[in-house]
Amino acid sequence: MKLTVSKSKNSASFYVQKSIRKENGTVASVTVEKLGNLDEVKARANGMDPYEWAQAYVNELNRKEYDEQKSIIVSYSPSKLIHTGEQRSYNCGYLFLQDIYYELGIDRICEKIKERHSFEYDLDEILSRLIYSRILYPSSKLSASEQSKRFLEQPDFRLHDIYRALSVLAEENDFIQSELYKNSTEVSDRDSTVLYYDCTNYYFELEEEDGLRRYGRSKQHQPLPLVGMGMFMDRDGIPLAFDIYPGNRNEQPTLKPLEKKIIKDFEIGSIIVCTDAGLSSAANRKFNDKTIRGEQIRGFITTQSVKSLPENLKAFATDTEGWHLPGDDAVYSIKDLDPEIYYDKVFYKDRWITEDLSGKEKKSGARPLEQHLIVSYSIKYSLYQKKIREGQIDRAVRMIEKGESIRKAKTQNDPRRFVGHMEMTESGEVCTKKVLYLDEGRISDEEQYDGFYAVCTNLNDAEVSDIIKINKKRWEIEECFRIMKTEFRARPVYLQKEDRIKAHFLTCFMSLVIYRFLERRLGGGYTCSEIVRTLRDMQMFRHSGKCGYSPAYTRTELTDALHETAGIRTDYEIISEINMKRLIRKTKTKKRKKKSAKSFKA
Repeated sequence: MKLTVSKSKNSASFYVQKSIRKENGTVASVTVEKLGNLDEVKARANGMDPYEWAQAYVNELNRKEYDEQKSIIVSYSPSKLIHTGEQRSYNCGYLFLQDIYYELGIDRICEKIKERHSFEYDLDEILSRLIYSRILYPSSKLSASEQSKRFLEQPDFRLHDIYRALSVLAEENDFIQSELYKNSTEVSDRDSTVLYYDCTNYYFELEEEDGLRRYGRSKQHQPLPLVGMGMFMDRDGIPLAFDIYPGNRNEQPTLKPLEKKIIKDFEIGSIIVCTDAGLSSAANRKFNDKTIRGEQIRGFITTQSVKSLPENLKAFATDTEGWHLPGDDAVYSIKDLDPEIYYDKVFYKDRWITEDLSGKEKKSGARPLEQHLIVSYSIKYSLYQKKIREGQIDRAVRMIEKGESIRKAKTQNDPRRFVGHMEMTESGEVCTKKVLYLDEGRISDEEQYDGFYAVCTNLNDAEVSDIIKINKKRWEIEECFRIMKTEFRARPVYLQKEDRIKAHFLTCFMSLVIYRFLERRLGGGYTCSEIVRTLRDMQMFRHSGKCGYSPAYTRTELTDALHETAGIRTDYEIISEINMKRLIRKTKTKKRKKKSAKSFKA
């Protein structure tokens, strides 16, 4: 690089220029940096001669460029032992999480929390390491303290600092969730017009229940105390807010308190809440049936069991006549459809209803809830259900043949539901030995609902195809829970104190938010296991004598994509100590500017 001065009649302009060779072989000069006019350079020179200062500045740039590009020779001795306790392998995969952590302003959230508390430890450092460890090396809080030593940046806190920080995090739970959402809107346009809500529970490795930990119906069928979690997810698949509740509590009443909180704290306007049938109580539907001055403020879309519909609606839903295809005015019969033509097609029929679908007796004078019942039918879905049931029937037959002692079916998909128990013979005699048989009536009853799927909504102007499309995305919130339980190993929980339990789930939630943003940046072309495994395997070997770092991982299409999203490269043959510090610093000093949602959406 060289200094170029362009002089005019009244002033001079200073430039840093560099010669480059083009593809056609010609050489051209390009401007690397404009230092400014004579007055601006004088101001930067702090009393030095402006020409001397500018030349010294260019010389320093050349020196730094040389240091970055020069070859590094590392020498090792085959007869020399490494020092005891010397660490040479470090994980650099966390840098791609750190890049998002700071872009979401979580460090600034920690600074605000510190202003309200008196503690000496670095909350930002502890929280960031808990999040990175939860994603890459999920384990206990005790282990997280040790796992943090795997990262390029070594931890500067002690174990008791972690436990003290957990109490603060639990106290600031609502504030952190609210600030995290607001900060995320500065990074990406989040679509919170549609919110998905679902619940799950987590078990504890103990026998006695207390506080939040209560015996209830475990989704994993674990006979241990549980804590429940309800979570909202936005339309882009990114978690929005969560809350936890005692494990013996019914899920349905958990929706309204959390929804009220996010409407108030997150300053969210009109929303549509999408849930599954288990959370679609009449109370929840009515809460999300709100109109102000003719404008619908809250709406709902919820799955509806065809089996549990009143008889007249059940007959309407399963009638083979009167079906439609989106965008087609024709009326179809699904009785004799050609699978080769209509295999991937989704037919529908709909009706506005005022019936109370809960089966409870209406209170006198109660306002009826008007709902749009949409029933869909798919040959593909019908064949899928048939195939699943055939496998369950085969398992039921094997149980009968083995004469196993059949317990009551635990779930609606348990093959035991097809096993009948004969207590008496056809002549009315009491059986001396329990007789097991295949319940053909139960099988026939289930077959009549194959391929049918129903949703209810109170949206007035939405197209049926849009309703179906919104409801189809519910699988993403189920995937969020799966990621937390399997990849992040949020269960079982070993913590005892209630505030630490809350903080544990807060760090799991924040880990999920950061992971989801990273997943969207990558374009959605990789599985969670692939991303986490790649980040975990991205190890750097540190050479002796502070010569620098070399990647000890395989460069792949995914590692290239990770580098591109973060704007850093860790896959050079060797990275000097200075450049590694510069690279780490870059992940913490992101420019906070509005980005389009395109940056994160698949």
